[in-house]
Amino acid sequence: MTALPRSRWRALNRQELVLVLITMIWGGTFLAVQKAMEVSGPFFFVGLRFVTAGIAMWLLFGKVMRGLTPSEIRGGAAIGVFLFLGYFLQTWGLQTISSSKSAFITALYVPFVPLLQWAVLRRPPGLYSWIGVALAFAGLLLITGPEAGPLSLEAGEIATVLCAVAVAGEIILIGRYAPGNDSRRITAVQLLVAGVLSFILMPVAGEALPGFSWYLVVSAVGLGLASAGIQFAMNWAQKSVSPTRATLIYAGEPVWAGIVGRIAGERLPGLALLGAALIVGGVLVSSRKPKERADDGIPADA
Repeated sequence: MTALPRSRWRALNRQELVLVLITMIWGGTFLAVQKAMEVSGPFFFVGLRFVTAGIAMWLLFGKVMRGLTPSEIRGGAAIGVFLFLGYFLQTWGLQTISSSKSAFITALYVPFVPLLQWAVLRRPPGLYSWIGVALAFAGLLLITGPEAGPLSLEAGEIATVLCAVAVAGEIILIGRYAPGNDSRRITAVQLLVAGVLSFILMPVAGEALPGFSWYLVVSAVGLGLASAGIQFAMNWAQKSVSPTRATLIYAGEPVWAGIVGRIAGERLPGLALLGAALIVGGVLVSSRKPKERADDGIPADA
């Protein structure tokens, strides 16, 4: 009896379902960060957010933290640097662009993952990756608006594109360091490194301390706790979920952000909506692979 060919798409397991949940939460944070930028500078907000998240992880898993290893410190520090760069650039960009536009541009990190793997790991992207990059780039040109010109982006949009590069680097590093290390310890390290680095750079950038604001406190603490959960879930899930498979799941993040933004009254013009659709299409296409290993169903180049 001839066996039926295996589907290129498989059902979600427990780890992947957790990633779907945190993607929904992640998509809902863009608008809150944009509102926080009305009362705080980006360095202080990112620092407060991630130091809060790191302390929460340390308090929650205090006994586990005593077993912190040099490997977890190195891995957590490396991930923390890219975590800081991604969130700072995104937060800075949200000062001048809408949360919906920010979310869709940030989604460019998905086609960036295979490009960075090519540059760092010498693993060239496949056909689907190149098609995804082309679609995402066309979408970027449309979502930034025809008035910006073909290669002329605003400062906030440039910062968000660079944020996407940083997020792609973070995902690759998580895939590198999460297996073999304790998810709780490595998450706490990366959160604290990101927060402390942001505070250190405040005087370098000339950013002053903001005035007291209850919205700033509540949003920073709330988003900090959300970040702790998101980063822990990413480290835990990516022990068994490949970076390529994970980025496919993360593709839903800008859609959730767009829904929240629309509920809040944001409206993207027609061409920008087409651009957003092209970016999501590029994200999905770049995450699809022509072949899977027969033993575990993981994409061959993941």
